[in-house]
Amino acid sequence: MMEGLKMADTELMVYIHPSKCGNEFNAVCRQLSSLLFQYDETLDGVLLAFDFAVKSKGAKVLAGLNPYFGVKVESKLLLFNPKPNSLVEGKIVKISPESIHVIVLGFSAAVITDVDIREEFKYKLRNGEGCFVSRSHKRHVLKVGTMVRLQVQSFDEEVMHIAGSLLPANTGCVKWLEKQSEEALRSVDFCCTHSLTIMFFVRNLFYFSRDHKRRKIA
Repeated sequence: MMEGLKMADTELMVYIHPSKCGNEFNAVCRQLSSLLFQYDETLDGVLLAFDFAVKSKGAKVLAGLNPYFGVKVESKLLLFNPKPNSLVEGKIVKISPESIHVIVLGFSAAVITDVDIREEFKYKLRNGEGCFVSRSHKRHVLKVGTMVRLQVQSFDEEVMHIAGSLLPANTGCVKWLEKQSEEALRSVDFCCTHSLTIMFFVRNLFYFSRDHKRRKIA
């Protein structure tokens, strides 16, 4: 469950140098590539990926500069802008008794301090490596390399830093959480199937009893 990601269809005007007018596509691609993994206020997010099609081009003079070509493009952008209380996922890269360090989407650093780790988790050493183990579920373990789901407390756009939390019950090891969710769904399916079986049995019993009474009256 990765929140904070969004697709945006937008129309952009990209300005390129006249020397690049022979290959507008490559020039636009270079311009947009320079924005990757940076927060852009206009786009309201960090640009992770893009696709575009050139619509039209037209000469345009920018004040104080040489004439630049304005190229109008239709673009599809993948943006990342996690809001407070949203859920994101990342890989644990470092653990200490005081904090858990996570990399989200390969570029954004997230830190969860001990005050934001719920009491369910206890720090332990296993095979010489630190980890957090759930007191309630021994198989729910957080260690280096674990994919973890955390709640966003804040996001610093300038340094791409996330302050995270493991206080909500729906945070923790992604693999363990998904397994629990699957087991809960199977349990619900079993209850529904069991209830339908009982209803079917009761209905047939009712019809059998009614038909039996009719035969007696006849």
